[in-house]
Amino acid sequence: MHRASTCSINRIFVMSANSPSHIKPLLNINFILKISALSSSSSSSSSSALQTIPDSHSISVSNPLYHFLPQTQNPNNIVNLICSSLKQGNAHLALLQNDIKELLPHLGAQDISRVLLRFQSDYSSALVFFNWVKNGLGLRPTTQNYCIAIHILACSKKFPQAMKLLWELIELVRDVSPKDDIFQNLVVCTEDCNWDPVIFDMLIKAYVKAGMIGDGFSTLKKTIRVGFIPSVIACNCLLNGLVKLNCIDQCWEVYEEMGRIGIHPNVYTFNILINVLCKDGDVDKVNAFLETMEEEGFDPDIVTYNTLISSYCWKGRLEDAFYLYKIMYRRGVMPDMVSYTALMNGLCKQGKVREAHQIFHRMVDRGLDPDTVSYNTLISGYCHEGKMQESRSLLHEMIRNGICPDDFTCRIVIEGYGKEELRPFAAKSLLERSSKDGHLPGLDIYNKLIESLCENLYVAEALLLKAEMVRKNIKPDLITYRTLICSLCHINRTVEGESLMEEMAESGLAPNLEICRSLIKGYCKERDVDKAETLLGLFAKEFQVFDSESYNTLVKVFCEDGDMAKLLELQDRMMKVGFAPNSLTFKYVIHGLWRTARPDKDKLHVE
Repeated sequence: MHRASTCSINRIFVMSANSPSHIKPLLNINFILKISALSSSSSSSSSSALQTIPDSHSISVSNPLYHFLPQTQNPNNIVNLICSSLKQGNAHLALLQNDIKELLPHLGAQDISRVLLRFQSDYSSALVFFNWVKNGLGLRPTTQNYCIAIHILACSKKFPQAMKLLWELIELVRDVSPKDDIFQNLVVCTEDCNWDPVIFDMLIKAYVKAGMIGDGFSTLKKTIRVGFIPSVIACNCLLNGLVKLNCIDQCWEVYEEMGRIGIHPNVYTFNILINVLCKDGDVDKVNAFLETMEEEGFDPDIVTYNTLISSYCWKGRLEDAFYLYKIMYRRGVMPDMVSYTALMNGLCKQGKVREAHQIFHRMVDRGLDPDTVSYNTLISGYCHEGKMQESRSLLHEMIRNGICPDDFTCRIVIEGYGKEELRPFAAKSLLERSSKDGHLPGLDIYNKLIESLCENLYVAEALLLKAEMVRKNIKPDLITYRTLICSLCHINRTVEGESLMEEMAESGLAPNLEICRSLIKGYCKERDVDKAETLLGLFAKEFQVFDSESYNTLVKVFCEDGDMAKLLELQDRMMKVGFAPNSLTFKYVIHGLWRTARPDKDKLHVE
C-alpha cells in the first residue's frame, strides 16, 4: 500500500518534469510536504512516553521527493545542517534557525538524539544544542533525549551539569508522565552512547535530594538487579533520606544489601545506623552495633559519640551519657561544643541547672568558646526555674562576649519575666539594654513583650511599644493588633480598640473573630448598643465575620433592657445582614418576655 502510493507520486513528478514549461506545476516545499504527508499517513513511528516532539525521521527517509529540494529545505538533511552549524560555533545555530524555519516542524526526537550522539566527545556543543531545542525552539525533549544528554555530561565528568539535567528530568516525569522509567531509559541509552556507571549513583542521589526517597530506594534495587554495584556514598545518601522519613526497616535492608554485594561501609554509614538505633531506643542493639563497628575496623568518632550522648540525654539517661563522655577521653576523642551542649540540655531538662552551668564552665576552661545555642540552653534552664537574675547575667555576659542573642534568647527571657507578677518592665528594660548593645529584636519579640504588658494591664506601655515598632519599620501583625484591641476593650476603652481595628484594616490585615467578639462585648458592656449593632453589621459585610456569640451578646442587652419591640426590630435587621437566631437567642428572648410580663418580680438573671 505504501509502495504503490509512492510510485504514483513518482509518476506525477516525472510527468510534471516532462511537460511543457507553461503547464509545469510550481514545485515548492509546502507542496512536497503536503504530498509526503499523504503518502506516509499509514506509516508508524516510535516515541517515548513523554514525547511531545514530532518524530518525522522515518517519514522523511521514505519520501524520495525530498531529494529534489534544496539542501536547506530537505527534511532528510536537518541533522547534517544542525551538526554543521554547531561545528562553526553557537552564533551559527541562531542564524540557522531562520534559514531552516520551514524544516523545524520536522525536527523529531530521533533527530535530536542523532545530533547529541554525534557530539558525544564535545559535551559543550551537545549542551548548547540541547538548550537550544528547549529554550530557542520551545520544544520539550523526550526522556530518551534527556538521558543521552545526561550520559554525555557524566561521561565528560561534568557532574554538576548532569545532576541539574537529572533533577529537571525527574520533575518533568513526575509532573507529566509518572509511569516513565528514567532508570530503564538510562540503561537503554547505554547501547548507543558512551557512559559512566556513576550515572546510576547520581540518579539515586538526585531522587533523594528531590525528596523522592521511595524512588531512590527502588533505583538502588534496580541497579543491583541489573548487575551494577552502587558506591557507598550513594548508599549513605539513601540511608540519610530513609532516616529522615523514619523508614527504619528499609535502612537495615539497604545495609544488608551492601554486605551481600560487597559494598564496604564507612564511618559515615555506621554513624547513620547508630542514629537509626538511637531512634529505635534499644540500648543493647546500640552496644552490639558498636562492637560490630569496631570489629569492622572503625573506631567511633566525634559524630558517633555526639549522636549517642544526645540520644541518652533526650531519653533522660544521664548516667549513660556521662559514661560515654568519660569514654571519649580514654579513646582520644575530644568532646566538642555539641557534646557539652547536649549534656547541659539533659541536665536542664531534669532541673539540674547549676550542674549544667558547671559543665558550661568546664567547656570554657577547656578552650571552647560558647555559642548562641549553649548560652540559650542555660538561659532557658534558669528561666524555667524562675531564676531571672541568673538569666539576665548570662544574657549580659553573652552580649559582652560579642555573641548576638537571637529571637529564641529574647523570647525565653520575656516569657520568664512575664510569669512573675509585675515584672514585664524588667523584660522591657532588658530589651532596651540589648538594643543598645547591638541586638535588634524582631516582630516576635515585640509581640511577646506586648502580650506580657497587656496581661498585667499595662496597656498604655504596650501601646508605646507598638509605636516604637512602627518607628523602627517593624510592621505590626494580627497578633499585635489582637492583643492590644482585646486589652483595650477589657478595660472599657473600646473606642480606642475600634480605632486600632480601623488602622489594622487600612494596613491590609483583616480582623478575625476574636477581635470582633472583643469589640462587640466592649460596646455592650458600655451600653452603647447602637455602636455594637453597627460594628456587628460591618464585620459581616466587610470582613465576612458572622459570630453568633457576638450577636447573642447584643440580643442579651436588649432583653435585659426589656424593650421587646426594639429586640424584634433588631432581629429583623440582623437577619437581613445574615445573622440567624439559635437556641441561645431564643433562651434570651424567652427570659426577656418573662421579665416584661412580671415587672413586679425580681428580675431573672440569664447566665
